[in-house]
Amino acid sequence: MKEKTLVVMAAGMGSRFGGLKQIEPVGPNGEFIIDYSVYDALRAGFTKVVFVIKKDLYDVFSHTIGKRLEKKIKVCYAFQEIDNIPIKKYLANRRNKPWGTVQAVLSARPYVLGDFVVINADDFYGYDSYVKASSFLDNNYAANTYACITFPYQVTSSLFGSVKRAVCFLREDNILKLVESSMTTYNDYVLAVPLNGDKAFKMELNHPVSVNMFAFKNNFFQYLDDYFRRFLENDDEFVLNNEALLPDVIKERLETGEIVLKNLVSDGIWLGMTYKDDLNGLKNKIGEMVKKGDYPSELWK
Repeated sequence: MKEKTLVVMAAGMGSRFGGLKQIEPVGPNGEFIIDYSVYDALRAGFTKVVFVIKKDLYDVFSHTIGKRLEKKIKVCYAFQEIDNIPIKKYLANRRNKPWGTVQAVLSARPYVLGDFVVINADDFYGYDSYVKASSFLDNNYAANTYACITFPYQVTSSLFGSVKRAVCFLREDNILKLVESSMTTYNDYVLAVPLNGDKAFKMELNHPVSVNMFAFKNNFFQYLDDYFRRFLENDDEFVLNNEALLPDVIKERLETGEIVLKNLVSDGIWLGMTYKDDLNGLKNKIGEMVKKGDYPSELWK
């Protein structure tokens, strides 16, 4: 069996949530969302998990979820540190947070030997998402063809405020463009405000969006490395006030025609914690799935 790795981006602090969402207990026995993500990935055929974290979170990760998982799947830790940049290292002293999701995935590169899937630590994507991603990696042999696992926007919205999502524009089953946007729900439509300053636009509630779950061949690292270096070559003020984002790398390469991005629509349940008020609803949903038998009460027993 070839190695398939789950890369979990877990270095963010969750400012709108108000704390470390990655290690917020949500399951009946104190499980984190990450527990359910790895459980689903393991069932879908993944053989390794890499947690991208801040170095000062290593102890809490290794003694909680790491300890629970180490007998079930190969576990590695990659550190996303502010000073871990290839050029302009002097800027690290003027930056107070990591450089974005491009740096996060690049941090995992030494531990990823084959193809891989990237997810957010604080998002619950559901078993079907991992099955579709795993099948894609097993059966798609085109070198520069990758996949995004998408959901209808309304599945990923929050009752408590706007959310940031990448709006997907499609042609058949190919994604032609991703537009990172701040999105607000109204009665029968969504208002998307692109983060790049472009004009706001309306869209339907069931429009497909990305929530940072991508299936990549190993060669995608070359695009990440090239983009991150060019990002850092901008003037210092721009670099210090912006992040290098994964969807922007994809958007750039889609525009040049160098890559193909397949749209894999998940039939799974997506759950997230954008705001603290989302927590109770998420716990209730997971409790319902445990009662139905979708997940065992003691996940790693």
